[in-house]
Amino acid sequence: MAIYTRRWNDPPAATDEGLRVLITRYRPRGVSRSQQTWDLWMPNLGPSVVLHAAVYGKGGRTPISWSAYRSAYLREMRAQRQAIQELARRLRNGENLTLLCSSHCTDPRRCHRSLLKRLIESAAARLQAP
Repeated sequence: MAIYTRRWNDPPAATDEGLRVLITRYRPRGVSRSQQTWDLWMPNLGPSVVLHAAVYGKGGRTPISWSAYRSAYLREMRAQRQAIQELARRLRNGENLTLLCSSHCTDPRRCHRSLLKRLIESAAARLQAP
């Protein structure tokens, strides 16, 4: 059982990536259903519309810092416990997961996919063994 993080348009890895979950608020533009590289889209696990705009400095605002983004995203994910628990159960049951983010997100260390990965791993550790 492992969680991998990638961008939705990265070529598939040689390892078994398992369930590929797109975790962006917005679906990639211009990608037809036949071109999808994900099995499941969970927009609720992406940053909210407001947080997404804030991190990119949209609306004439200065982009927020990584620290502020991290805190806000983790706060938002408290309302997504059920979705996180479902992914944790899959992981705990031996399924690999790949969390897919935007093609524009080039640094996985400064991306919500790394934060979500840790949340899922923590939730899986708290579950009873299958």
